[in-house]
Amino acid sequence: MTYDRLVCANCAAPVNQGRCPVCRANRARMQQEGGPLSGLSPAALVALVALLVAVMALVAHQTA
Repeated sequence: MTYDRLVCANCAAPVNQGRCPVCRANRARMQQEGGPLSGLSPAALVALVALLVAVMALVAHQTA
């Protein structure tokens, strides 16, 4: 999940704006937790999974 769509329960502003200390702390925490695929959009993740399934099907078909 990206923090650009989250709304702060403390100040009701978007977390990515960092208006209050709670927003800033959560924004910093989420930036640190980002994994190797955290920057990809959902569409790119779906395309990556589809490509992986296609490659696995091709390998399975060639070994059979």
